[in-house]
Amino acid sequence: MKALRTLQEAILYFADADNCLKYMAQRRWPNGVTCPTCGRTDVTFLATQRKWQCKSAHAKRQFTAKVGTIFEDSPLGLEKWLPAVWIITNAKNGVSSYELSRSLGVTQKTAWFMLHRIREALRNGSLMKIGNDGGPVEIDETYIGPNTRKMHASRRLKLQTASYAKAKMNVFGMLDRESRQIRAKVVPNVKRETLQNEILNLVEKVSTIYTDSWPAYDGLTAEQYIHETVNHMKEYVRGNVHTQGIENFWSLLKRGLRGTYVAVEPYHLDRYVAEQVFRFNNRATKDNPLNDADRFEFAMTQIAGLRLTYADLTGKVTPTQA
Repeated sequence: MKALRTLQEAILYFADADNCLKYMAQRRWPNGVTCPTCGRTDVTFLATQRKWQCKSAHAKRQFTAKVGTIFEDSPLGLEKWLPAVWIITNAKNGVSSYELSRSLGVTQKTAWFMLHRIREALRNGSLMKIGNDGGPVEIDETYIGPNTRKMHASRRLKLQTASYAKAKMNVFGMLDRESRQIRAKVVPNVKRETLQNEILNLVEKVSTIYTDSWPAYDGLTAEQYIHETVNHMKEYVRGNVHTQGIENFWSLLKRGLRGTYVAVEPYHLDRYVAEQVFRFNNRATKDNPLNDADRFEFAMTQIAGLRLTYADLTGKVTPTQA
């Protein structure tokens, strides 16, 4: 495959169905095409149908390059899917479903479904903890939901009750200052047990942790962490003790949600957070000068083994029933 550098080159290259098939086969099966059902390697390629057939007699013996990926069972061809992945991984402020539908020539509903499937592949599946060698980690929580300042007075009055707190979604995040890597996700609440379990799972022991004075972080020193806090009622920075880095990420996340997507259903918020985490963690820096092709290639390494059906996306069935 030729080295792709720009969106234009990617669109021209992937406009050829043979190029798409060759690219997907190389990424899915670098050591040769393998049957996803039984693992047999001596499969037959059916050129007229652009699929392979396993020589063993079993269910689903015929398969395409999309089987076992986020593209599975989609009637759209790879010539639309692959440019879509390129666009969403390299758009600094995100891409709305209306913009993607105009760019690819599909309906808005189709583009919306495509975007959520791609976001599913952008989730950070790494099991590696942050804060290696005791590196400082900034930890903070934020709330995403209705903005009362932009509401009609009557609606604002209705939300100035206990129901307003329920309308906000809790998002918890951590920033490793050394590697400049973010971990963030939607959490059910911001109680001590919830937040400290996330910290224990994702941050190495004996790391230095910087937080604000939220009571849920009390007691981290007993878990073998060096914990320092900054009281935002009095100050925002005290030497190296601050949470400015993670708060910068919250600003980027909220601007993207309000500016590009305008309104996001709480049910889908976690995927939008995952998209912004991918964008932040794979941005170009002096130490890591990634380009558009690098981000696209990395995203394509995460497409296998995932499945998001329309029924799951719209909440018609639970994921365990799919």
